[in-house]
Amino acid sequence: MTRLRISPRARAALASSLTASALLTVGAAGPASAGSDQLWTYSEPYELVLPGAYEDAPGPERTVALKVTHDNTNNQVGAGRISVDAGDLAAFAKVTWPANCTPETDATAVCDVPALTGTDAVTAAVLKVSALAHAPEGGEGNLRYTAVAGALTSPQGETRVTVGNGPDLALSESPRQDGVTPGSRITVPATLGNNGNRTADGALLRLFASRGITFAERPANCEYRDTEVGTEALCVLDEPIAPGQSSTLTSPLKVGENALYERYDYSVEPYSDAALEAARAGRTYTRGTGAELEAQPARALGTAAAGTPVPDLDPQDNYRTVIIHATNTADLKLIGSRIDGTVGDTVRADVTVRNRGPAWIASLGAGEPAATVDVRIPSGTTVTAKPEECYARTEDGEWLEEQRGAPRYFCATPIYLNERATHTFSFDLRVDRDGTFRSTVAIDNDQYEPPIRSFDPDLANNSAALVVRGLTPNGEAG
Repeated sequence: MTRLRISPRARAALASSLTASALLTVGAAGPASAGSDQLWTYSEPYELVLPGAYEDAPGPERTVALKVTHDNTNNQVGAGRISVDAGDLAAFAKVTWPANCTPETDATAVCDVPALTGTDAVTAAVLKVSALAHAPEGGEGNLRYTAVAGALTSPQGETRVTVGNGPDLALSESPRQDGVTPGSRITVPATLGNNGNRTADGALLRLFASRGITFAERPANCEYRDTEVGTEALCVLDEPIAPGQSSTLTSPLKVGENALYERYDYSVEPYSDAALEAARAGRTYTRGTGAELEAQPARALGTAAAGTPVPDLDPQDNYRTVIIHATNTADLKLIGSRIDGTVGDTVRADVTVRNRGPAWIASLGAGEPAATVDVRIPSGTTVTAKPEECYARTEDGEWLEEQRGAPRYFCATPIYLNERATHTFSFDLRVDRDGTFRSTVAIDNDQYEPPIRSFDPDLANNSAALVVRGLTPNGEAG
């Protein structure tokens, strides 16, 4: 469940590579920062699948958002324009231009682009695209676009557009829920629809409720698997879902006394026996016993041949995640060590993070450690072995290539600590001289996610001491 925080530059680089765009550094007169700037273009989605015609009518519309960004925050780029060429799509698709675009021909337009005042992408144009009434299945072409802003010109971006026949099941996104109360019940409503041009014979829902929330009901057409971090569910809706059909699904959930930062995931795909077996992946699920989960039945229109699963036309809107934040606390406590060791010997020093609850702690959105610990090593000792999840730093906190013998380490727990859980970092320290040596270890209360200061009621116990007493060979302290 790890997720990386991707910078706007990295996001644009990824999108550009997917659309076969190349980077271009533009030299131009003006501020020094402008000479090192780069303009980027890409689209969301990076590929577009158009449902074909149904009963001799044009296919349903899809949108594609053209994005523009740049990567030098010191360079303020004024408003510009993006030139769009849809000529490659003319044989099979219709493009509808938005109000900020001025058509030059039936297939080309120039659109106004707002100023770029930072590295975040701006939306240059949102085009509506639909397959023509007699568009051949498998028709394909490239939407092409180039942006100009100030002295900068982007390379040409491309978005692949294809025509296909099939269902396109989609789920709406339910809003984030903050401030929910432990012990209460909540619902996560969503709309299930078929945006394609063929009927889905049924739907397979995959659900996940993290550890601090549970399914308030377990319908008989769902099967469940409990794990350490939450509960997975597979639900089969066996009614056909016709093109244009939509219905509401409501998931009642109970917020546990251990809830804090939770997430609820839900996804859909056309049902087939093979899809269900693939979702099970050889794992054991237990069937529910409650009343069946139902969606509004759809009228069957043009279903596929019996026994032939039809793939989803466009899976990009099949998966949703809702963050659920409970008003709760979790008291972290850091425990150090006091160790005696003869000069020249190696001793074991433990640093332990303990979650005293009542909530479990998990970074299910960002995939960050549940807690990060700053471990300073006592003088008079040398680290000869360190935990795998700890990384060497200088006294000032800078990265060190040599991982042994450092004066300081940053240590990361897993992304979750269950209620009442402990996690220990063990260091091997060589005692270099006699005497008593003390250092401080501390939890980072201001880490990115989860922000410990926001839920920990007692920050005073988030630091501790490492004490090593070096003894002479005759057993005396120096």
